Amino acid sequence: MFDRKKIGMIVAEFFGTAILALTAMGAARYFNFTAPWYVGLAVGFALMVLVTTIGKISGAHVNPAITLGLWTLRKIEATQAIVYMAAQILGGATAFMFVEYVTDSEVLNAGMSTFDLRIFVAEMVGAAVFGFGVASVVMQKVEGAQAALTIGFSLTLGVFIAAIAAPGFLNPAVALANNAWDKTTVLAPLLGSVLGMNLYSLFIAPRESLKASKKKK
Repeated sequence: MFDRKKIGMIVAEFFGTAILALTAMGAARYFNFTAPWYVGLAVGFALMVLVTTIGKISGAHVNPAITLGLWTLRKIEATQAIVYMAAQILGGATAFMFVEYVTDSEVLNAGMSTFDLRIFVAEMVGAAVFGFGVASVVMQKVEGAQAALTIGFSLTLGVFIAAIAAPGFLNPAVALANNAWDKTTVLAPLLGSVLGMNLYSLFIAPRESLKASKKKK
């Protein structure tokens, strides 16, 4: 049922998401949870490395929001999307358990007990910027170093924008690793990614890429 290639794709998404989450947590701890700008740069560089190392294997989504967005663009099948998202969430949970084990301390609950629309919008817009950048790479079929730089810095820009008022996780799996799951950290990235990717697809993407998407329907 699962050949080596398919298993490799799942492992890549699991391992890549865990690495991204650990990078975010490590950077936040190093800067004593006071410098989202540096965390944004750290995760951006981490994502560049992941795109370079596992991009040709799984696509290096390492984020349920990105997988969902690409599914809405018909760039990934529904079954594959579900498997990817499960692997990503498991990667985030593994990062959470790893940090608790190596630090011998609990990762404190950082989720918000009350809903704030302004924070939700900030997180959603940051994710939309990130999704917009990813869509540009996918739909223009950009590869290599240019793809890694565009995707990595799109994440950094998204974090910078979201961090004006929100946590800036832009990734439900990373939020899980930080024990910060709530309506904002889960739903805002999902909605933002779908919004950003579809805006790019509708108004900017080359016609050739749109024709290719229609053929898959």
